[in-house]
Amino acid sequence: MKKAILLLYLSFIMPSLVSAQSAIEIQTLGTGEPILFLPGFATPGEIWEETSLQLPDHQSLLVTYAGFGDVAPVDFPWYEKVKTDLIHYISSENLQNLTLVGHSMGGNLAIDLAAEFPERVKKVMIVDALACMREMMMPGVLAEALGYESPYNDQLLAMDKAAQNSYLSQMSQGMISDPVDQQQVQQWMEIADRKTFVYGYVDLLKLDSRPLLPEIKVPVMILVADQPFGSKALINMEKQYEGLKNKEFALAKESKHYIMLDQPEWFMSQLKSFLSK
Repeated sequence: MKKAILLLYLSFIMPSLVSAQSAIEIQTLGTGEPILFLPGFATPGEIWEETSLQLPDHQSLLVTYAGFGDVAPVDFPWYEKVKTDLIHYISSENLQNLTLVGHSMGGNLAIDLAAEFPERVKKVMIVDALACMREMMMPGVLAEALGYESPYNDQLLAMDKAAQNSYLSQMSQGMISDPVDQQQVQQWMEIADRKTFVYGYVDLLKLDSRPLLPEIKVPVMILVADQPFGSKALINMEKQYEGLKNKEFALAKESKHYIMLDQPEWFMSQLKSFLSK
């Protein structure tokens, strides 16, 4: 009911337009200086709707990636197609004074776009995104060693409904605190295109955004969840973003990976403060 009321309210106060490329779909809400909201892996753009409602002076551009939400899947390599379509969208729409807000994988895309458009992007907020996830999860493993075809991926592709529900339930519990929010994110993952979910994650593991960091001169705010690593989470992030010059960090206490769900008031305070600087 809360979700239905929110969407009805949005439809009255904020004009909405959905545009699509082959690998992305973008919902436009409101008017003003644009903010491109980039969700994390397997999460549709609707996760940013409540955030957009609290930014009436900005145009919110909510991205959903191919294979997630109700956007049709595309061929692989998936991440490169998403990035290419985002670059095309920013160019074709002639977006200026653009702020990028990226959660998780969306943070990697924000880095790509900030490096691609130094004259168009004015600020970047990264929400609990590692510049190179592979280094933390699989230290010493080269990107070239990772492929789509593997026994583990075959197992994921072959999962029945019960096994998938158990797998995704554990995953969502590890990333989100509130059971209601866990269920919502799990539902988004359940309806995702299975092949995109499995092979797209390989694309994500291959990413290393660190070589691009010295190219980015605009202000960057990096929000860091303190769960499950506590203060060590901030130390890890500082190491990941050593190459970034114009940066600041903020630690979200008692928050798991989905900071905007676990600590929504704190998140909005950080975002509004960053936008006003």
